[in-house]
Formats: sequence, C-alpha cells, structure tokens
Amino acid sequence: MSKIKRVLLWFGGLMVAAGVIVGVGMAFFGLRFDRDGTGMRPLPYVDRTEQRLQEIEKRAAVEHQPAEAAVAEPAAVVADQSAPWPLFNGAKQDGVYRDSPIQVNWPAKGLPEVWRKPVGGGYASMIVAQGRVFTIEQRRDQEVAAAYDLKTGREVWANSWKAFFQESMGGDGPRATPAWADGRVFPLGAEGELRCLDALTGKLLWRTNILTDSGATNLQWGMAASPLVVDGMVIVMPGKGVAAYDAKSGKRLWTALEDKGAYTAPMVATLNGQRQIVAVTGERALGLTLDGGKVLWSHPWKTDYEINSALPLIVDGNHMILTAGYGHGAAMIEITAEGAREMWQSKAMKCKFNNAVLHQGVVYGIDEGILAAMDAQTGQKKWKGGRYGFGQLLLAGEHLVILSETGEVVLVRATPAGHEEVAKFEAISGKTWNVPAMADGLLLVRNGAEMACYRIAR
Repeated sequence: MSKIKRVLLWFGGLMVAAGVIVGVGMAFFGLRFDRDGTGMRPLPYVDRTEQRLQEIEKRAAVEHQPAEAAVAEPAAVVADQSAPWPLFNGAKQDGVYRDSPIQVNWPAKGLPEVWRKPVGGGYASMIVAQGRVFTIEQRRDQEVAAAYDLKTGREVWANSWKAFFQESMGGDGPRATPAWADGRVFPLGAEGELRCLDALTGKLLWRTNILTDSGATNLQWGMAASPLVVDGMVIVMPGKGVAAYDAKSGKRLWTALEDKGAYTAPMVATLNGQRQIVAVTGERALGLTLDGGKVLWSHPWKTDYEINSALPLIVDGNHMILTAGYGHGAAMIEITAEGAREMWQSKAMKCKFNNAVLHQGVVYGIDEGILAAMDAQTGQKKWKGGRYGFGQLLLAGEHLVILSETGEVVLVRATPAGHEEVAKFEAISGKTWNVPAMADGLLLVRNGAEMACYRIAR
C-alpha cells in the first residue's frame, strides 16, 4: 500500500472516530454547536435548556404570583420613579454610564457578584427603572417579558404570550430590548407583538402586533429594533417604515415611509436645531419630524443584504457617525438646513451588530470582532487590537466595559494611544451577543442562558 493511501486511510479513520465522538456527545451529553458572529466558526456548548427552564419555572412559582393576583408592593418601591437605564443602550442611547465613578482596580477573580439567575433564550438587553430590571426571554413556546428586583435578582413578575421565532444562523428567541416610561414597560417580541405593561405588577394594559398593523412580513432576523418612548408615543420600526402608538391607549397615531425595515432602534436627537426621530432603515439614515409628517434629511446607507444593526453616534448638534459591517464601514454625516452631507467615509470601523461609543473625539467599537479606535473628525484609524469576538461595549468614565462574545467582562482604557487591557474575568458562559446595562453602580450582563449582576461602583 502506498504512503498516500495509508495517510488517506488514517485521515478517514480519524474523521470517522471524530464523528462517532461528536455523535455520542450530542446524543448522551447534549453537545450542540452554535455559530459565532461571522456565521462560520462553530461554538460548541452543552444544551441544558430543559434543565434551565425547569429551574426557572420552579423559581417563578416561589418568587412571584401571576400578574393578575399580584400583591401590593412595598411603599418604597411604589414611590421609586427613577429610571437610570430606561432604554436600549442607556438613557441617551449612546452606551454611556454617567451615574458614578467605577472601580478600575478589579480583584483577580473579577468584580463582586451580587446575584445570578438562569433566564430564557434570546438576545435582548436589559433596562433598569423603579428598582427593577426588565428584559424579554424565550421560555419554551412563549415569549416572556420579566421583571427582576435590581438588588436581589428575585423575579417579581412575568407576562407571556405564545410566540417562538426561530432562525438557523442568528439563533432563536426575541431580540428587542423593552423600553420604560412613566411606570409602564413596552416589550416587543420577535414576531411583532408589542405590549404595554404596568411596571409594578406586569398587568397587561394594551397590546397590538406591529407587523399586522403595517401589513408587513417579518424580517429575516426578526423584530430587533427596540422601541423608543418619546412625548407620550411609542416609536417602532416594523417590517417597513416607522410607526407611532399612543403610550397610554395603544392607538396607532401615525405611520411613515415605505422603506424596508432594519434592526436599528429609533432614536431621538436634536440636529440642526430641531428635535427629531433619527431612524436607520434597510436603505438609508434619516431624520423624521416627531409627528411623522416630514423627512427632514436623508442619506443613503445600504449594506450587503440590507442589514443595518448599529445605532448612529450623535457627535454634536450637526454631526452624526454611521457604522455598519457587511461590506460597509463608517461615515460622518453633517445635517444642515439643506439636508445631509457626507463629510468622510472610512473602513476603520465596521460595527456589524455592535454599537460604538464616543469619548473625547475618538470612536471606540468592535470592528468585525476586534476592538478598534477611530478619530471622529477624520475617520482615520487610531489603533486596532484585542479580540473580543462579536461582543458589546459601554463607556464608563475613562474606560470601556466590554462583554465579549464568550461571556468575559473586560476593562479597557479609552485612550487613543493604543489598546490597553486593564482587567478581565469570566462573567457568564456561552455565546453572548446581548448588550450589557449599568445602573446604580451595578453591571448587568446576560445571554440566552443566564443573567448576572456585579458591583462595579468605586
């Protein structure tokens, strides 16, 4: 037998053996393979979904009563109307934590853990208001909006409906983060279910389906654009255009545009002296009057596959920076009375579905899996280094708080001089695409399996 045949037989036997091992692992130990943010690299994990869901159900039976039979809340909670992190990516939707200085000299084992909970699946982030943490999860064949006590992690209430969005490449479950305003929570499911819930009890106040209302089909990766609540309106991005609902009654107030939808949350900003809704569709970025009646400016912003997922960065009263992956990059847009004008284009920041932050004239973001810094005025690359996969980041003081794709929390100095990692530890395990949240000196992280709270205040 020739040497080549022996090598081929050996290699074939090795592949068969590997297949047998993987098959046994999948059959008896729940071994599964997920995909990273490139959609190409496999991420092995042990599927403990059933065990986790049983634990959640057992916990919920002990920790809270159904919303319709909820007991009276303590007076201190009822009186608390604070909302330090009421929207996706923070109060100003810019990923910046401003409450208090953070601890930068972390212990070797990581930040002090306050609590940890198993949660249902999905990619939503968390919001914080009235001393509670709100998020949305997939539990069996239901989407569940849930409220947790911020200090203890106790599940206070859960409001659920039948829905199970499945997508083989991106993954299953809800994507959009709820919004909070005036004692009400507004969760949006991956199949278009929009609800208004009492923040204290979880009681349903009104509901609708934004896809049905707009006559649109769902997007490939589901409804992922988190709601915005402004001036008594809930602003959403259905499968096409933009829509507004009355926050108190649920009445649809207006619809605008016919653009194909995208995955970027609507924002409110003042540009060229006018307060407006900033939206990114599958085709363009634009400014819309708060009554939905007029497009103030528009700039083409179309990527491969028409996927826009990253929030715009508002630089000042006349400038904003757009970022995107999928063969695109970054651009600065100037907004004037004449409309939108592109100031520069750059390949230095390609945020696929990760939001960038702005600090002292420098943009920091995850450029196709690698942390990068870019000059905001010129679009020139400052540096690139630190592989955190398709994780997410926030800005706190002079530091970036990064939640990596594999669940590590990393502290990096926000400096144009170069990549400087200060500390890191493993916070949660498994694929982690969910954006972290920060409030009252606490860092909240979650993925499709667990949620944890860490003390980060100085």
